[in-house]
Amino acid sequence: MRRAIYPGSFDPLTNGHLDIIERASKLFDEIIVAVSDNPDKSVMFAPEERCAMITDVLPTINSDNCTISVDSFQGLLVEYATVKEAKAIVRGIRAISDYEYELQMALMNRRLAPHLETVFLMSAEDYSYVSSRLVKQIFALGGKIDGLVSPSVEERMRRKLEK
Repeated sequence: MRRAIYPGSFDPLTNGHLDIIERASKLFDEIIVAVSDNPDKSVMFAPEERCAMITDVLPTINSDNCTISVDSFQGLLVEYATVKEAKAIVRGIRAISDYEYELQMALMNRRLAPHLETVFLMSAEDYSYVSSRLVKQIFALGGKIDGLVSPSVEERMRRKLEK
């Protein structure tokens, strides 16, 4: 079984994330979308809310015969991936600045866990400029985010801002 971990904060889940999940599903038998729970990071949604958000949207993905599940973790990604018996870590790359950061992380992960490979997937052109941070900023300022997130994610964001 070729199991991969696709880690991230997913705060919120964007269509760019969904694109990476769908494309990775053609390469692996199983993907665990792993929501990082970093208490030092300022987030809009709690880890449980992010997991639920992803779970709600997963049926829209054409995943062939790949099993996709959602989980959250704290601590080192390589320790989590080892416990889950993953063979690879999937990372999306939007721009050269992403690559520089992701390369550094991949090399450190390889040093810590040589049995894990990092697989980089280039973002689709339609999502090469999309980040969760930008989506949150645009939304908070009243801008339109349709096409950047699924309707259910946008509704969750709307409810969150109304509180």
